[in-house]
Amino acid sequence: MKLTVGQAMVRFLGQQWTERDGERQRMFAGCLGIFGHGNVAGVGQALLQDERSGIPALPYVLARNEQAMVHTASAYARASNRLRMWACTASVGPGSTNMVTGAALATVNRVPVLLLPSGTFATRATGTVLQQLESPTAGDITVNDALRPVSRYFDRIQRPEQLPSALLEAMGVLTDPADTGAVTLALPQDVQAEAYDWPEDLFDERLWHIARAPAEGSQIAAAARLIRSAERPFVVVGGGVHYSGAEDALDALCRATGIAVGETQAGKGSLTHGHPQLLGAVGSTGTTAANAFARDADVVIGIGTRWSDFTTASRTAFQRRGVRFININVARFDAGKHAGLAVVGDAREAIVALTQQLDGYRTDTAYADRATREWTAWDEQVEQAYDPPAEVTERLGDGILSQGQVLGIVNETSAPEDVVVCAAGSMPGDLHKLWRVRDRGGYHVEYGYSCMGYEIPGGIGVRLAHPDRDVFVMVGDGSYLMMPTELVTAVQERVKVIVVLVQNHGFHSIGSLSESLGSQRFGTSYRYRSPDGTLDGDYLPVDLAANARSLGAHVVEVRSADELTAAVREAKAAPHDFGPFVIHVETDPLVAAPDSDSWWDVPVAEVSELETTRAAYEQYVDQKKGQRPLLRPGVDPAPREADSAH
Repeated sequence: MKLTVGQAMVRFLGQQWTERDGERQRMFAGCLGIFGHGNVAGVGQALLQDERSGIPALPYVLARNEQAMVHTASAYARASNRLRMWACTASVGPGSTNMVTGAALATVNRVPVLLLPSGTFATRATGTVLQQLESPTAGDITVNDALRPVSRYFDRIQRPEQLPSALLEAMGVLTDPADTGAVTLALPQDVQAEAYDWPEDLFDERLWHIARAPAEGSQIAAAARLIRSAERPFVVVGGGVHYSGAEDALDALCRATGIAVGETQAGKGSLTHGHPQLLGAVGSTGTTAANAFARDADVVIGIGTRWSDFTTASRTAFQRRGVRFININVARFDAGKHAGLAVVGDAREAIVALTQQLDGYRTDTAYADRATREWTAWDEQVEQAYDPPAEVTERLGDGILSQGQVLGIVNETSAPEDVVVCAAGSMPGDLHKLWRVRDRGGYHVEYGYSCMGYEIPGGIGVRLAHPDRDVFVMVGDGSYLMMPTELVTAVQERVKVIVVLVQNHGFHSIGSLSESLGSQRFGTSYRYRSPDGTLDGDYLPVDLAANARSLGAHVVEVRSADELTAAVREAKAAPHDFGPFVIHVETDPLVAAPDSDSWWDVPVAEVSELETTRAAYEQYVDQKKGQRPLLRPGVDPAPREADSAH
């Protein structure tokens, strides 16, 4: 069958399917892209031909920013538990390098996306092409090489014959439950348009089975023995619980054993609000309840977590002498962290097996009573953040709310099955602590890479994955200004996303961090320059509501709690194809959420002329004393034969 490389690739991708637990679905929902001289005649022509076929196997969606379209693809794949995904095509040069940040985000979060960046002529028949990098050290370097270190798999298709093997390798990585991420197939623009006689069976329907790797029985048995020896065990759940569909198994384990649970950002929602063993977020952005149990735990069971710095509060969260770790993870790399007992395997299968091994084991009454006390005390703080006392509201300016109020109103007015989306700034931390998840799929915060600008394209991806759910995009002004352009894509595709745009005139989270480090919120507010040259003049007259309107979104501006409640209800009542609905609200960045009683290691200047910095450094040195290497083995080594006789 004679087709161009672009046509062959589009036809191949349209015939790929995934299957897990007997559930079969198309692997690719479509292709996001922006055309330029690198791909318009290759992949672009192939997508046009596919669309004109009547029922396209790979529907095309025009995006506005290449980084944003990768975020949309990442959010879709995550919301689909990595069983479905999108491809992304970009033109030569800046179009392709714009995808680097999105690729890094996908790879960091172990989320599959397929990137198809265009490249300069493989034949080198022309001179220097527009948007081409010339390297004086190597003739084969292109800007696409920037994608190598941020991709899980990279290949460059220099000849048509290379395409079949590259595609099959790419599909294998995209469907790998442990080692997935961004997959990049770089496509020189002349190769995309080159014809070749392909074997017919390249385009046969292919089914990629997503396997559930069982953990070894000896690992499960060792984990059970260690848990049975514990006085204060504690579970930390990560995103692997969701990806494995292990929520029911986790619920059964916790109810049977009474072991309390803390959540990472990716693991939040594994148990829903009100579960008797749930103590909420753990780590730097955690609850005081979860962090109290983490501090005293003697055995910590991490399930599907990669133990990020925030989760361990920069290795200060787990303070008990001799604390040991059990790491249940499908990825061996993550299972080996903190010198823990590595239980390598699918989360759901491992939890089920561990529950069987722990039959008859249960934590004592004092443990359960403490969990109830700690959670009740924290939940009262959440109530005060949602409904602040008079001494807080009285200091707020006219028409300005606290961020806690905004989150509380949206949380309580939205439906349980609705999805909240966020990524960067102060809101991810506040959401981690304060948001009450009432449905397992209702929380989507990208905090592996914490990428500003992710929120709106990410919200589009979640909505495309779940068209029956309302999606609330929580975004601050700083992150909004990074990438508002995908509002146009939401208008174009009639994708209803409810964007709660929080205006606080600057970088809220970094302002607070700067102040805690003695840097006095320098350079974190949106202000004019004063006559003395400092950036502390009047606030800039930036009208974000007008900006959103200019991009085609429906905008409602609110100035009270009642108006915000009414706006959320109006947005929910809008039809599913309404397009983007933006709610603009101003908040006071100086009203903080309840404290986590935790820490995050951000170095402070060791010497300074500023008293604020010197004071912050003294505090930093004191906090560093609480860091632990976490190197004790998960289990004692097997006794030597000579010792076993005693």
